[in-house]
Amino acid sequence: QLKVRFNLIAIFDYGSGNLRSALKAFQHTGKKVVVTNEVEVAKTAQALVIPGVGAFSACMSSLYKNQAREIIDHRVSNQLPIFGICVGLQVLFSESEEKSESKTEMGLSIWPNKVVKLSNPILPHMGWNTVEAGDGTKLLKGLNGEKFYFVHSYAVVEAAGEISSWRDYGQRFLAAIEDGPVVATQFHPEKSGSAGLKLISNWVDSL
Repeated sequence: QLKVRFNLIAIFDYGSGNLRSALKAFQHTGKKVVVTNEVEVAKTAQALVIPGVGAFSACMSSLYKNQAREIIDHRVSNQLPIFGICVGLQVLFSESEEKSESKTEMGLSIWPNKVVKLSNPILPHMGWNTVEAGDGTKLLKGLNGEKFYFVHSYAVVEAAGEISSWRDYGQRFLAAIEDGPVVATQFHPEKSGSAGLKLISNWVDSL
């Protein structure tokens, strides 16, 4: 049995994601934060952040190279917190329409839904937007009406997990999910100024 490293937040460096701004934002909480691609650290840190920038398929292939399946399975079965950001949210679902070489890409399947292309003719959905917080949210506590920074063309359009929070952009899509130890945001809290820092500290307070 691997021992949990308490008071450590690991940002998973699998070759995708805005690691520098994520590191600075999570350090703001006063916790010890490391950027790592070490499997054991990613498995045993008190909390794991999965950033994500770019195409779903590229993120998935990098995740597999870095033993993400083993890490995620270990954390989920041991109820250890995970926070997915942007494409880091999308990879936690079962599949994505964002194809590489015309095949549907499979995700890590914490949740069964499919990631689909947004129907709005103007893509990507880029810029600052408010979020309709789900009932009982801890993540968005005290943040009603605050704006967060989005940049994406794909999203999940059905509810998932225990608490779903929403945004409209031509259609309703999941802006944030809270499901026991696993949370994820389609927006970038690390690029969302004081509202993003407050959301991150809400998460850390819930650990």
